[in-house]
Amino acid sequence: MNIASVRRPIIPPAPPRAPDDMSFFGRLAVVRQNMIATWGQRAYEEEVIPGRFFFRNSFILNQPDAIRHVLLSNYENYTRTPAGIRMLRPVLGDGLLIAEGHSWTFQRRTLAPAFTPRATANLVPHMTAVLDETIAKLDAKTGEPVDLRQVMQRMTLEIAGRTMFSFGMDQHGATLRDFIMEYAARLGRPYFLDMVLPVSWPSPMDFARARFRKRWTEFVAMLIAERRKAGKKAGAPPRDLFDLMDEARDPETGQGFSDEQLVDEVATMILAGHETTATALFWALYLLALDPDTQEEVASETRGEHLDSTADIDRQKFTRAVIDETMRLYPPAFLVARAARDKDNAAGIEIGKGDIIMIAPWLLHRHEKLWDQPNAFVPKRFMSREAPDRFAYLPFGAGPRVCIGAPFAQAESVLALARLIGAFRIELADPEAPVIPLGVVTTQPDHSPMFRITRR
Repeated sequence: MNIASVRRPIIPPAPPRAPDDMSFFGRLAVVRQNMIATWGQRAYEEEVIPGRFFFRNSFILNQPDAIRHVLLSNYENYTRTPAGIRMLRPVLGDGLLIAEGHSWTFQRRTLAPAFTPRATANLVPHMTAVLDETIAKLDAKTGEPVDLRQVMQRMTLEIAGRTMFSFGMDQHGATLRDFIMEYAARLGRPYFLDMVLPVSWPSPMDFARARFRKRWTEFVAMLIAERRKAGKKAGAPPRDLFDLMDEARDPETGQGFSDEQLVDEVATMILAGHETTATALFWALYLLALDPDTQEEVASETRGEHLDSTADIDRQKFTRAVIDETMRLYPPAFLVARAARDKDNAAGIEIGKGDIIMIAPWLLHRHEKLWDQPNAFVPKRFMSREAPDRFAYLPFGAGPRVCIGAPFAQAESVLALARLIGAFRIELADPEAPVIPLGVVTTQPDHSPMFRITRR
């Protein structure tokens, strides 16, 4: 895709590319700290990178046709890897994100009505209320150093709480954040035995993860009990995601979720939505602080807009392009790993049973054969008539397992960025200190930089 630009675009920070001669043990040491830093220049240039992953053949795919085959045409042949299941099951249980087969089909069909555009539109008032409060709090910090990453985490957590349960997270937010930080710091990182042992053989860390899961599911069950205690008037329309999920029924069987299943679905929606959206918003604010001209374009588009409905959000074309470009450069989900159930041929690539397939949005979105100026921040590429290949841009995945909450996350991200930049001019307190992305669970910053904000 060719990019015409009047001024030279910024090249935001990224980890140095791994040397070609990085050893197996050197790579293993880096994986736990930053998966992104294990990829060398070849991974940004070649369509297929064959290799070995813990005694199995592996393929990194940067070829859209092959990715289409794996994620769409023959998706049932590809399941999560044992390491992926170990990392996610303690926090998500058997929820939609990691369910397989008939369980996944049931969950997807049952949840679909809760994530339609109409359902998202009904939840926008919850978002705007939290944004009003966030802006009011930031007003008191103008001119002072502000940790906007922490602000985004608290804001998206509050939005998750209100859209899910219709109550604020003042009482439970700190506990929820503690759970997330505890898991990400140690239990959510892959260890050697996590990657080589079958799922049926517990690794040493699995015992600690099991203890975590017991405490975590008790906490989520308590939130559900509190929401049920608040009740809903008979005959009243659903007021939040919990109402929609609690009342959801499989259109084919009429079956709803059990209490245990509901815990896993609620945990999935809170964690998957809150953390990834906070991450995307942090990187968007960081990029706009690096690029004041683009920041002013966002502010100009927002000026005079009320921004309290999905129709208002849809009019923010440039702001949406900034979010899209942010998720190209810093995709919250930086890697999708799958294991082949049986042998296959993906666009000419011979895949054997048990082979590991890696589709890395981080690599795909910066691939030198797929993008013009792949490392540059150029939001207007997403306003071009020449759209990127559907399977070259995967911020929410693709195929039947595409993120069910994508419309909700996109609406929240565009609304939040438009409102925040419409209210404040932001800059970095120390623009000379680069923020380096780390591939650990999500694409996280290596530190939380301080910002300065001033009222527009």
